[in-house]
Amino acid sequence: MGAHRYVLLAVQAVLFACMIGVGGGFAQSSANEAPDYSNWEQVATEAEEAIAEEATPTARLTELREVLSGWRANFLDAESINRDRVATLRAQVAALGTAPDTDAGETEPPDIAARRSELTSRLADAEAPQLRALEAYNRANGMISEIDDVVRTRQTEALLEAVPTPANPANWPPAFEALYDVARDLASEAVDTFGSEIKRRQILRRLPVTLAFFAASILMLMRGRSWMTYLTDFVQGGGRWQGRLVIGFVISITQVLVPLAGFLLFIAAVASLNPSGSTGLSLLEGLVWVVVIVYGALWLVNRVFPLEPGLPTLFDLEMAPRRRLRRSGILIGSFMGAWAAVQGVTGLESVAPSAAAVLNLPIFLALGYGYWRLSRQLVRALKAASSDEAQGFGMWALLVMGRLLGVVALIGPISALAGYNALATAVTIPTGYTLGLVGLFIALQWPIRDLYSAVTRTNLETAGDALVPVLINGVLLIAALPLLGLTWGMRPERLGEIYARVMEGIPLGDTRLTPGVVLTVALVFAGGYMATRLLQRALKSSVLPRTSLDAGARNAVTSFVGYVGIGLAALFAITSGGIDLTALAYVFGALSVGIGFGLQNVVQNFVAGIILLIERPIGEGDWIEVGGQMGTVKSISVRSTTIETFDRQEVIVPNADFISGTVTNWTRGSDIGRAIVEVGVAYGTDTRRVETVLLEIAKEHPVVALYPEPSVDFLGFGSSSLDFRIRVILRDVNRILEVTSEMRHRIAERFAEEAIEIPFPQQDLWLRNPETLRRSSASSAPPSVPRARPDGPEGAGEDADGADT
Repeated sequence: MGAHRYVLLAVQAVLFACMIGVGGGFAQSSANEAPDYSNWEQVATEAEEAIAEEATPTARLTELREVLSGWRANFLDAESINRDRVATLRAQVAALGTAPDTDAGETEPPDIAARRSELTSRLADAEAPQLRALEAYNRANGMISEIDDVVRTRQTEALLEAVPTPANPANWPPAFEALYDVARDLASEAVDTFGSEIKRRQILRRLPVTLAFFAASILMLMRGRSWMTYLTDFVQGGGRWQGRLVIGFVISITQVLVPLAGFLLFIAAVASLNPSGSTGLSLLEGLVWVVVIVYGALWLVNRVFPLEPGLPTLFDLEMAPRRRLRRSGILIGSFMGAWAAVQGVTGLESVAPSAAAVLNLPIFLALGYGYWRLSRQLVRALKAASSDEAQGFGMWALLVMGRLLGVVALIGPISALAGYNALATAVTIPTGYTLGLVGLFIALQWPIRDLYSAVTRTNLETAGDALVPVLINGVLLIAALPLLGLTWGMRPERLGEIYARVMEGIPLGDTRLTPGVVLTVALVFAGGYMATRLLQRALKSSVLPRTSLDAGARNAVTSFVGYVGIGLAALFAITSGGIDLTALAYVFGALSVGIGFGLQNVVQNFVAGIILLIERPIGEGDWIEVGGQMGTVKSISVRSTTIETFDRQEVIVPNADFISGTVTNWTRGSDIGRAIVEVGVAYGTDTRRVETVLLEIAKEHPVVALYPEPSVDFLGFGSSSLDFRIRVILRDVNRILEVTSEMRHRIAERFAEEAIEIPFPQQDLWLRNPETLRRSSASSAPPSVPRARPDGPEGAGEDADGADT
């Protein structure tokens, strides 16, 4: 399979998808127009006969499949014929009530029975086109599945078809003969071109133009890439201004386009010679893909693993692994180009499959070596990467790809050596194109971030952590999936089938959940959500501040409007998409028991949040204490309440704790609160004097309210002190810590001035047997020498044991 075939397959897939999107060609008709079933019977009969015939060519089956796909799309649209009329008739029949059970002897009034019979007959007539379209749809769908099975089986058989092993030298002569035949044809065409006198004159007459084309093509092929590389490096390396990576990326594409344009000029120069035969031009046209692949590989390697300092690279790899990965990428790209060149020869009808296997074998062996080398280097480099980005999904995906490359490096060459040339091609070549797509995706990462940073006026690091670049990458991955499918052998018809299935959607009650319905629901919900937010903002900033409601009530009203608005937006979005809520009710009813058990805490907190918003026992800005946590309420949501502690930490408290637990609200309704300061004085202090001093200290603080007046309580006689307590009412309880601290400072200062002592803790120690302690002390002391007393005879003042009395 030539390299250009993948591009042709992609173009075919796009055209086929467009054909499906507009209704499947000639068979498509209006949704209100019944299909031509007589014509359909002829097409269906012909298709069934072709499927039953084993000798039917694959191309013919593919053609029939496209026709059947168009009819199937037509039948799908025909299922909506009389839909509104059918819905109306069903509603009329339902309005008549339940039909009587004739077996049980039930009857109904004659006029009602006649009306019911008439409506039932009309309903059957209205439903008939839908039922016929559904039957034809199932028939077409079944034949399409049969064709897919036949083609898939044939592809598998062709993939496992073996030729004589190309490793046997006895099988090499046919390959050399094929090359010789190609060279002979080229020589024959050259002789025919220059052998005629008339043609020589024509060539001489066009020689200036031909030489100009040849000169321009050689110049562009030899120097074009280096010139464009210099221009790209000049733009990207010229400072740190935003947008340089985007512009540099766009300019760098000319590193492929300029050499390609040069080769096209070379083909134009050869065509101007008016050569005889088509072999030479066919080979040159095949070499176009060689130029694209080789120069594209060089461009990708330079974008993914740049050597210029200051340019970002994959996971901040060091320069040494970059160079090794570059060499491996260039090796793979070169042999992919060589394979495309060989395909120009093996694609000729005169080349046998065995000869093609011999010519492809060296390329498969070289590509296997390149994949094995890239696998080892990639895994080693990624494991040594130290950037934060290397710890995410991207590194995991590349590591998996690196290990899979090692598997492909074995399967491809072994299959080629065993003679399974088709299998080796199906494994080795798509791997190279997949590496190209992955390289392109990686090369786009930094331009995307640079563009986002230029738009948002942020740096590259911030752009790398933003959500928008990630969403863009997701879109790129989804867009790359069809290309990956085509690369790995998916037929365009199969891709069109997937597209048709997606566009058909899935049945949901009496409607189908299609991408159009999903988009409609999303847009309507987005519009309702934006309208709700605008209404909330208008209420919060313009309407509610003009009312007599306090801040907590205003927040409650705003939150309630938000919940109602979002609920209504969801309801309108679902109904606007034509989704029957009755069908969803059965699903929700079946899941309600499990959801009730699994989400009972969530529901409990939700109900508690609604109660908090209605009763408003707490509000934003209140100083509260709940569950051992004290702080200021920052926000109240449906599920939880956020409290900011005095340590500037945010604590998330479930709303159920406010309903079932005890909550202390220090500032609800008023900022007035009480503060208490306790102090002890030494025994023997004048208690009346202490009371007077403490009252003076309490009254002199500016935050302390004079009414109710501060008071001092004599609490009692403590173990070490006389205990007093100051009780004051503060105008702003939020300053309670500041006030109590300042009052303690004043107490220390005034007590020092008044010589009032604040005692240390005191304890009395009692010994029950002191005589035992004295005897123990005496027995452990060294023997003493008798001393003479100047005031009496020896032994005076001592007891019998020699101890002092």
